[in-house]
Amino acid sequence: MTDSAARSRSRSDTWAPAGLLALAALGWWWSAMHAAAMDDDAMPDGMAGEPHLAMSFAGFLLAWVAMMAAMMLPAILPVVRLYQRAAAAGNAAPVAVFVAGYLALWSAAGIPAFLAWSRLSAPLMRGDPWVGRFAGAVAVATGLYQLTPLKSMCLRHCRSPLSFFLRHGKNLDRPVGAFVAGGRHGLFCLGCCWMLMVLLIAFGTMHLVWMAALAGLILLEKVAPFGEALTRVTAALFVLLGAVLLVNPTVVTHLV
Repeated sequence: MTDSAARSRSRSDTWAPAGLLALAALGWWWSAMHAAAMDDDAMPDGMAGEPHLAMSFAGFLLAWVAMMAAMMLPAILPVVRLYQRAAAAGNAAPVAVFVAGYLALWSAAGIPAFLAWSRLSAPLMRGDPWVGRFAGAVAVATGLYQLTPLKSMCLRHCRSPLSFFLRHGKNLDRPVGAFVAGGRHGLFCLGCCWMLMVLLIAFGTMHLVWMAALAGLILLEKVAPFGEALTRVTAALFVLLGAVLLVNPTVVTHLV
């Protein structure tokens, strides 16, 4: 490898991860600002326990994508770094096109998330017992999903970037092909984590403590050597949490 090629590869290996981490940091900042705004509006006009639900769909979607970026982008660094090397060699479209595939998929996932959030936020803030039991059922379902073959298959695709590109990396030199590949890998990432997102909604979207905990879990599952073993441990913890909420649903008010 020539000195100029080595320098070019070194720069590409640096800026792509740095850019993603900066975008993730922006997502955390936006999520924190949005969560603070929701807290300020939680009880307008003296209506105790009644959250402000006037946020538009567009506003929610922007907050949702920021949240997904904050939680998910650090975990996809290996695949983006590998893609960036191909782009730097002129064999793939710009990295921004590939990452846009993720953002488009996450935006689409925000549509059902908004529908669920708009129906759960007020009962959750009031502490309605059925919401606690619903959160418990979601926690149990999340724990069981951690042990499914689908979760394991999606996790394998996320943990092996080279294998993903060998199977799904067609026409990466074309923007459409790069966009589709990004969306496809984003779909595998969503397959790993979608029940965690449902759990986040069940406990109140934009809750920063839950966001941080689940973001750490997502990252460890995908990059740590003990990631697969971790899924089994968290499965038991989620089932236990769900059982507690099903028996005593008022506990949910201490978790949101």
